[in-house]
Amino acid sequence: MKVYNLSCPLDHRFEGWFASEEDCLSQQANGILACPLCDSTEITRMPSAPHIAKSSSSQSMELANTAQPQVQQVSPSGDVVALAGSDHSQLEAQVQAAFLKGMRELMGRSEDVGSAFAEEARRIHYKESPERSIRGQTTLDEAEALRDEGIEVMAMPLLPAFKDTLQ
Repeated sequence: MKVYNLSCPLDHRFEGWFASEEDCLSQQANGILACPLCDSTEITRMPSAPHIAKSSSSQSMELANTAQPQVQQVSPSGDVVALAGSDHSQLEAQVQAAFLKGMRELMGRSEDVGSAFAEEARRIHYKESPERSIRGQTTLDEAEALRDEGIEVMAMPLLPAFKDTLQ
């Protein structure tokens, strides 16, 4: 199993798991490999560091530890977020992963009513249908009309990763 760090032209970073390097290259050549956020097929493999060289002396290890101060923060979910100096790429990856996790949970806990969203939202609001979380598509005008009726709606981005199946 090969795990590669990948990126698209919009700098969305993600991991790809492949049976072999040839599998990765084949998927890339056939346009199968796509960014889970923007659906771009212009994917670049990013450098990765699978092995960390060990220092021969404890003094150089101390210098390495003090060269870039570490800042740790605890997220609301209890995860520790560590930043080294001004490198925010790890934080960006963690934020992206948290966003995708939240979207998966939201998608899993709501019913897709498709283009009948506005009608079903009204039925739920006026107690003509059982209360539940729904999602679907509607026009901006229809969403504004729902808000005018006192029905709370929230616009969500339709990410390519969520169009067909939950990953």
